[in-house]
Amino acid sequence: MNVRVARNVPVSGGHAMPEEDEKPNIGVIEFVGESEVEIDALCESLKRCYDPEIPANVVDLGLIYALRIEGAKVDVTMTLTAIGCPVAGEVMAQIQDEVCQTPNVESCTVNLTFDPPWTPEKMNETAKWDIGWV
Repeated sequence: MNVRVARNVPVSGGHAMPEEDEKPNIGVIEFVGESEVEIDALCESLKRCYDPEIPANVVDLGLIYALRIEGAKVDVTMTLTAIGCPVAGEVMAQIQDEVCQTPNVESCTVNLTFDPPWTPEKMNETAKWDIGWV
């Protein structure tokens, strides 16, 4: 699956994005039809998920390439910091569990891609502070 990464773009489907300085570090956020899922709550759930090797959450690291919300179903397309990550399954399961605990979410599918590969440039300033790069 090819994912177009377009950082900080408005979401589709008439749902408003947070203010410019509050936009999540997520590539594409797409709403399909009506949904009661709130993007802020979904992002907070994702921010509870951490890369086990880097002390920063998956959103701030730029690992979430796309969210597709259709009704109560959420599809997450993500990457990892390394192709051979030995805990890939654990990270994906944690994301699925956290997203499913978000209000109005009934199911979540997590898709893994390495196209494009992750690079440190995808991190936001928060992640850089968290790991001591700033």
